[in-house]
Amino acid sequence: MTDQSQPPHPQATPPSLADLQHWTWVIGRAQQMMLEQGIAAMDAVPDNPAVAPVRDFWAQGLAMWQQFLTPAADAAPASANAKPKDKRFAAAAWAENPLFAWIRQSYETMAEQMLRGVDQIEGLDDKQRAQLRFATRGFVDAMSPTNFPLTNPEVIEKTLETRGENLLKGMQHMLADIGRGQLTHTPADAFEIGRNLATTPGKVIHRTPLYELIHYTPTTAEVLATPLIIFPPWINRFYILDLTPEKSFIRWCLEQGISVFVVSWKSADASMKDIAWDDYVAAQIDAVAVVRALLDVPSVHTIGYCVAGTTLAATLALLAATGEADAIASATFFTAQVDFARAGDLTHFISEEQLQFLATLSPDGYLDGRYMAATFNLLRGRDLIWNYVTNNYLLGRDYAPFDLLHWNGDTTNLPATWHRSYLTDLYRDNRLVTPGALSINGTPLDLTAVKTPTFVQAGREDHIAPADSVWEITRHFQGPIRFVLAGSGHIAGVVNPPAAGKYQYWTNDAPADTLDAFVAGATETKGSWWPYWLGWLRDHGAETVPVEGARVPGGGSLPAIEDAPGRYVRER
Repeated sequence: MTDQSQPPHPQATPPSLADLQHWTWVIGRAQQMMLEQGIAAMDAVPDNPAVAPVRDFWAQGLAMWQQFLTPAADAAPASANAKPKDKRFAAAAWAENPLFAWIRQSYETMAEQMLRGVDQIEGLDDKQRAQLRFATRGFVDAMSPTNFPLTNPEVIEKTLETRGENLLKGMQHMLADIGRGQLTHTPADAFEIGRNLATTPGKVIHRTPLYELIHYTPTTAEVLATPLIIFPPWINRFYILDLTPEKSFIRWCLEQGISVFVVSWKSADASMKDIAWDDYVAAQIDAVAVVRALLDVPSVHTIGYCVAGTTLAATLALLAATGEADAIASATFFTAQVDFARAGDLTHFISEEQLQFLATLSPDGYLDGRYMAATFNLLRGRDLIWNYVTNNYLLGRDYAPFDLLHWNGDTTNLPATWHRSYLTDLYRDNRLVTPGALSINGTPLDLTAVKTPTFVQAGREDHIAPADSVWEITRHFQGPIRFVLAGSGHIAGVVNPPAAGKYQYWTNDAPADTLDAFVAGATETKGSWWPYWLGWLRDHGAETVPVEGARVPGGGSLPAIEDAPGRYVRER
């Protein structure tokens, strides 16, 4: 029984910002004394290039402490009060409060020194240095003071304001993510396939164990005689090209009078453990044959996005080798690579140890798509990981609806056999650009035999398929090539409807041996590149036909199986 005569324990009072600042001042004065002693010792050392970075680091640290310990307004450098360019430090306290200004500047100095140190390490080849730089950048992003509750003024303020409710809500978010094994970027119930995503009308007219073929309903009285088949990447769901109606590339193509067919790939399961790259090439050829027979046309236009674009290049080479190149009237590549010599940061994830680790993650013959999602998130960790740690775990904010991020989290599984060969044959060994090094069903591939008219789109800020890597297609194909550099990256650079009025693109009709030379003489045009591509497509077949018979989904020799977007896109 409680002794009522005893006074209650006093309620602990959390330290105020002034208390924290005072004790930081005490610690800072001690560190300043050590820094001054260290700099004096280094000044006594003869000039040595190896010592200079350390001296610079100590000098910058001393300058920051002096500024913190004597924060007179007239003595503060302009940079301390200037609005930071880094959006992580956009809150006013990072510049105006001496304590948090010092924390921010200390972090920025440490980060700069660590990244600079990578470039000064001797004995590393270019690949090793790039790997170390990538790892260091990831570590630096992870250690940002914005990611920790006691060093983020916004989190401290929110915690005091809500009496910790933000941290409890953030804990709910974090535990939910741990339970699903994937970081959340947008509310789960904000979007639904068939309700507000992938709503363009059409029919599934052909289904195999690997893909469904969707024929979309025309919206014009006449359409181009030569139809278009879109091959999206099977690393993600096809509806990146059919997001909300105002962002849908598929819907826009229909409005321009194009007969549109789209392949919807099946997410891998144990039945697909033996699926290899040959099977995806065969599927593209099969889709082309199905559409040609259905519409009774000699050829089709094609689009290959990302990995499906790489595969389309192999398909073109195979058709060239077998004398069937005329089956494809034109090929458009969205951010697709064929030469992986400059494939960017993804190459840092490919080593024998990592390949062996991936094998342990695929005991049933397929790789869970959440692992690939985590890899792509790491490529932009600051935006796709730590931004959400701060906002949704620490600040306890609700997730904002964003269709593109919903799609990004809607993962697909990958056949393990294909995935390993893709990483080794292409990313690691770069065999596709060596004539005869790779074969499809026994037929050697040679990209230099491809003469199909080609349109190549690259994203200026693409972190998955870097623009200078995509450019390499122009050095291997021998047919007429139109190259366009689009503003933004791997997704927003592609999904950029004209009505949005966003970004820009660059064109250059003059010969160019490199991407830099292309850019140097390029003309910039504001807005979407879609209309420019449409003009190019019509240059390769402007004839139109009325919408009747087989031009209506399900109206020809292939009856409708079910409504778009079909079954495979819904399977998990």
